[in-house]
Amino acid sequence: MDFTIAAILGLDGLTNGAIYALVALALVLVFSVTRIIFIPQGEFVAFGALTLASLQMGKVPGTVWLLLLMAVAAAVLDVVQGLRERRPLSRIALSLVRTLALPAALAALTPLLLRWQAPLWVQVLATLAIVTTMGPLLYRLAYRALSAASVLTLLIVSVGVHFALTGLGLVFFGAEGYRTPAFWEARFDVGPLSLTGQTLIIFGASVVLLLAMFFFFERTLTGKALKATSVNRTGARLMGISGDAAGSMSFTMAAFIGALSGLLISPSTTIYYDTGFLIGLKGFVAAVFGGLASFPMALAGAVGVGLIESFGSFWASAFKEVIVFTVILPVLLWRSFVDPHHEEH
Repeated sequence: MDFTIAAILGLDGLTNGAIYALVALALVLVFSVTRIIFIPQGEFVAFGALTLASLQMGKVPGTVWLLLLMAVAAAVLDVVQGLRERRPLSRIALSLVRTLALPAALAALTPLLLRWQAPLWVQVLATLAIVTTMGPLLYRLAYRALSAASVLTLLIVSVGVHFALTGLGLVFFGAEGYRTPAFWEARFDVGPLSLTGQTLIIFGASVVLLLAMFFFFERTLTGKALKATSVNRTGARLMGISGDAAGSMSFTMAAFIGALSGLLISPSTTIYYDTGFLIGLKGFVAAVFGGLASFPMALAGAVGVGLIESFGSFWASAFKEVIVFTVILPVLLWRSFVDPHHEEH
């Protein structure tokens, strides 16, 4: 291997690492706030890419119908809970409007966008809106009632949700793979490297999102409430911070990050209905570097995973996935020494 090949592999590893970093950040965010090891994070990545691909082909994405089904199911739960708690009908009606308004509006606007033949950036915004709205609904349907359950119980639920979303992805999008057009077709030569516009967009979007998250957690009241919940859930609840609202917000952000990751990666690789699982698993390996609690360590782990995958594919392409996932074993051993487990109370 000479310097040119190493530089090309390094750039490829950093590009993939930027995507894994976004997924790892979402996993750390959800776990720190809700104690949920969010295995279905990868499904948001796949849904983001496949939703945009459907819009590009002039079809109404299956995620629109899934979003409507989730909203209706959440609305039914709200009505049942409201009647059980004997809330005023006006409060129940207001809850229904909050639950159904945005999904119904997106379902009505999507066919109009197809008739209008909306430009790519409008389709991107529509995709982000559709997939992001699924986040809090998923929390409401699958996790909110189990917020006080053990981590193991929440993990089992996450496995079930993953399989359910994967199956629905197969139903709505089929077994074919799709790619979306690049956001920027430019190409720049820097020494032995050839940088595409899409690569620069991946780096730029990742940096902007990281800075936005830092500003959100350090400068906004909602971000500080989420941060307080991640540090001490009981103390945050005693101070009046709603655990349900924090969980819903964390899932909203995770869905947005997942959808954005799918949009960024889909021009350079073919996305299938089950592709998100491998991407999410690599993001999980990166998140484990930080013990599912440290954002900076998760970022470092994501870069490491990307580089290991890239160089591993050069030396032993048939075993690159094995090499990446084997890395988690010494990391887990190291974490067990530096951060011994304490029983939950």
